[in-house]
Amino acid sequence: MLTFTDKGIYCAAGDFYIDPWKPVPRAVITHAHSDHARWGNQHYLCTKDSVPFLRLRLGKEISVQGLAYGEEIYLNGVTVSFHPAGHMIGSAQVKVTYKGQTWVASGDYKVENDGISGAFEPQKCHVFITESTFGLPIYHWKPQASIFSDIRNWMNENEQAGKNSVLVAYSLGKAQRLLYNLQHHVSRFLVHGAIFNAHEVCLQNGWPLPPVELITPETPKENYKGSLIIAPPSAADSAWMKRFNPYSLGVCSGWMQVRGNARRSNVDAGFPISDHADWRGLLDTIKQTGAEKIFVTHGFTSVLARYLQENGLPAEEVKTAYGSEEEETTT
Repeated sequence: MLTFTDKGIYCAAGDFYIDPWKPVPRAVITHAHSDHARWGNQHYLCTKDSVPFLRLRLGKEISVQGLAYGEEIYLNGVTVSFHPAGHMIGSAQVKVTYKGQTWVASGDYKVENDGISGAFEPQKCHVFITESTFGLPIYHWKPQASIFSDIRNWMNENEQAGKNSVLVAYSLGKAQRLLYNLQHHVSRFLVHGAIFNAHEVCLQNGWPLPPVELITPETPKENYKGSLIIAPPSAADSAWMKRFNPYSLGVCSGWMQVRGNARRSNVDAGFPISDHADWRGLLDTIKQTGAEKIFVTHGFTSVLARYLQENGLPAEEVKTAYGSEEEETTT
């Protein structure tokens, strides 16, 4: 029902693409990260919660339609619906049903409910297209409550040492997760402009996030003390960071699970918190779908596909253009 083309995942019967990486007439979008939602498509279909983020990233003039989770739409006789993926606000798995066959394209997903992104809901299907960003057995996430406790302890240590606390987190998705879960433990948040813009969109659309302050050249240095400063990865090695001296730099990323990554990244602390499923999360999800065939995209595709094959489940790795943005920005 779905095929993998040089433009993206294509449904010929419905004449639409899922997360295309080249411009197409109709794009069905799993979430608003720019490796999945690209500029140039004639029309976009996504969840209602993703609409404002697509407009933020791609421009207010785009043609976009939003659906509620579970709401069905019919495209040339093909039934399409969105179901929570837990990756970020508005993220979804795309369920496609035609002539008794159901395929699900997961996009990016995580199985732990972070409180703000919506709880992941596995979907029964015949064929499941899964990501594998962290598709190695070494990736096993601690509960997020434990990670947030580590962040609070790190902030306390920094304050006692007279250092400002700067956390690196992706501006759309990870930053909102941090703000939502740390709001009752942090007295003041100061943020980079990229995070501030996404935050304003969240507030305008009713998401329960705490107040933040935009960092500008006029921000008094005394405001940094005791605050949590959140910046996107692109700012980590820039001159913009010098204003916070002396500071301790922490990175929130699943890649921090591997010992030594923080040192090689020249950061002071690494917090292995990811918006993707870990190894067990991937395997549990695949089992819960009941799928008869698995396609594995972006990440450790060969490892996961081979493991599934060795355990009696037909699986095939597929090359796509997903994941490049997140690899570059260490999310």
